[in-house]
Amino acid sequence: MPRGPFSGHAAGRGPHVAPPEGARVMEENTSPTTALISSSVAGHDCCGGFGNIDFRQADLFVMSWLLGYVDPTEPSFVAAVITIVFNPLFWNVVARWEQRTRKLSRAFGSPHLACYSLGSCILLLNILRSHCFTQAMMSQPKMEGLDNHTTYFLGLAFLGWGFVFVLSSFYALGFTGTFLGDYFGILKESRVTTFPFSVLDNPMYWGSTANYLGWALMHASPTGLLLTVLVAIVYVVALLYEEPFTAEIYRQKATRLHKRS
Repeated sequence: MPRGPFSGHAAGRGPHVAPPEGARVMEENTSPTTALISSSVAGHDCCGGFGNIDFRQADLFVMSWLLGYVDPTEPSFVAAVITIVFNPLFWNVVARWEQRTRKLSRAFGSPHLACYSLGSCILLLNILRSHCFTQAMMSQPKMEGLDNHTTYFLGLAFLGWGFVFVLSSFYALGFTGTFLGDYFGILKESRVTTFPFSVLDNPMYWGSTANYLGWALMHASPTGLLLTVLVAIVYVVALLYEEPFTAEIYRQKATRLHKRS
């Protein structure tokens, strides 16, 4: 099995040889990242692997670098974080409450009208979330390495891809299917398998995430990229709760139909 660059003698154990002048110049001009890794690895042999690296130093370096672009205490950033976390929490809590009590349906006199009302609230909350996301990006610095035509057009591609998945999901599900109609008792006859569900599970969520990623790249915004990661994490957590609950709703429907037959 081939060994690593430290095979033979462990680093720092062989006879000391003074480096040539060129090596000393390179060592003096080593970047902070290289210096951090070198200082963490030096004095350990190849068999120690990454266990010999002090990741606490690496974490501090990454956080210091990130905080150079992102101020997490800035009000618009805080507002963006709150809206990103709040929105799925809101619609899941309200939809489950409705599924248990049917109080919204009774208050509006119709499950369809209640679903349309909740869906309208969700749309308004999503507009607010997108506004806060954009304001957070605009209030914090761009990253020079991302501020170029290639990144801009890559972001545009993600934005277009996201819109295709969001709009086609809405077309396939309809308003009530998109906005939690199954929690109001408005159930579909069968699982939707047409595009985009034929190529991707939960295309509405991932299309929305792609929209935010594309928007962040187009603005060369590390703040936007960080918030996009948060959007994806929140959606993953939401799906952990939504998918089993929705599956149980349709299981109960199948059980009732079976009893009737």
